[in-house]
Amino acid sequence: MNKTPYKLDLHTHSIISYDGGLTEKDYTNLLKNNILDFIAITDHNDINFASYLQRKIGKQIIVGEEIKTVDGEIIGLFLKEKVFPRKSVAETIKHIHSQNGLVYIPHPFETQRISMSYNVLIENRKNIDIIEVFNARSFGRKSTYNVKQFAEKYKIAKAASSDAHCYAGIASSFSVIYSIPTKENLEQVLKNGQSQEKYAVLYSYLCPFINKIKHKLHL
Repeated sequence: MNKTPYKLDLHTHSIISYDGGLTEKDYTNLLKNNILDFIAITDHNDINFASYLQRKIGKQIIVGEEIKTVDGEIIGLFLKEKVFPRKSVAETIKHIHSQNGLVYIPHPFETQRISMSYNVLIENRKNIDIIEVFNARSFGRKSTYNVKQFAEKYKIAKAASSDAHCYAGIASSFSVIYSIPTKENLEQVLKNGQSQEKYAVLYSYLCPFINKIKHKLHL
């Protein structure tokens, strides 16, 4: 059995996101310097940058997308095509699975962000592949406990992620796994793995707001 630990972050935002700030150089350095081993780029409603960087760097980059639905946000992982936003949760999940992608629920139960409520998750629980039980930019410590309880009850694979929108927020939280992640094995390797759960530095909470201004000013 492979005992080599790999650091995996399944939730990050590049400069393509309207509030993101991670650049090609940032991602390259993170992998080159072994700060992380695998990174999902999950831009808002867009996979262009993730697809480009995967072609350039390889499978260490996972193509993802954070999709806005009518009832909160969903992340699709291992995507081949963009999933269009503002659909129902059920329809969005169907589009992710139709291209053999995985359904990942980011920052559930949080009220300060566009998150899935308990009732919506209950309705769709059988079609959820992975749930984010720790988000380094979480605004609600209680929600973290509640999500972990939910994942345990319904036997859903758990992940810890940074939700980084700038370099300051990266590598604060991630999953530790012991196999190279693929769409076929990711759920199981997460269930057999551990997590690094550390809240990001305060500045990283401000990055989305700062990045929005930069994008508007074309800085």
